[in-house]
Amino acid sequence: MPGYGWISLTTDYGLSDGFVAACHGVVARLAPAVRVLDVTHLVPPGDLGRGAAVLAQTVVDLPPAVHVAVVDPGVGTARRGVALQTPGGLLVGPDNGLLCWAADALGGTERAVELTNSDWHAATVSHTFHGRDVFAPVAARLALGAEFADAGPSVDPASLVRLPDPVVGSGPGWLAAEVLSVDHFGNVQLAAPASALDGLGAALLVEGVPARRAATFGDVPSGALAVLADSAGRVALAVNGGRADALLSLVTGQVLRIADAS
Repeated sequence: MPGYGWISLTTDYGLSDGFVAACHGVVARLAPAVRVLDVTHLVPPGDLGRGAAVLAQTVVDLPPAVHVAVVDPGVGTARRGVALQTPGGLLVGPDNGLLCWAADALGGTERAVELTNSDWHAATVSHTFHGRDVFAPVAARLALGAEFADAGPSVDPASLVRLPDPVVGSGPGWLAAEVLSVDHFGNVQLAAPASALDGLGAALLVEGVPARRAATFGDVPSGALAVLADSAGRVALAVNGGRADALLSLVTGQVLRIADAS
């Protein structure tokens, strides 16, 4: 199969250890001409929802690539390692729900395989570091054009683990939605599409806190809460010059209510 000039990496490994460099090193040794894009390595440890959301919202802006994602609290257990083929690229990582939203964003899973071909893995596979010993070497071989089917046996795409669909509900003058992620700036992304704001007015209450509809952060006074459409086309909450997550004491997975203030 044709190869790829890029591999992307999304993990919860952090930046204070050598884990990310080790994955880069594996790719550099096996496929030195393939370039690596670091999406993020600061996914909160074990936060599958945050990792899945970041991955799904980023892959559409990247060149065709082999996308490696590792947020893997079940590493070393019976959970499968998989590779997914989509119209927009390949995905490699644990079968724990992390990959499927990104696969959807890239056009849907056409084929899937379980990564059981030990010839494609490190000579010794650690029970706790499959990013280095399984996923990175598999991704490097796929980027070089190795046959997708040679990575391991076929998997029914319908059997892949999926994260639960986020909660979204609405009615006259109100919207309820799950917190999908919180970014570096404290902006809160909700699972609802931006179009869900169409039925709401300009003056709002977010869990009882006054807010206003806005197009950007500076449309509200300093310290005020804005409800807007973010760059991914979802409803978001932001504080001009502050952090919406702190103001509202929100965490990922929480469901909040936005309602007309009148």
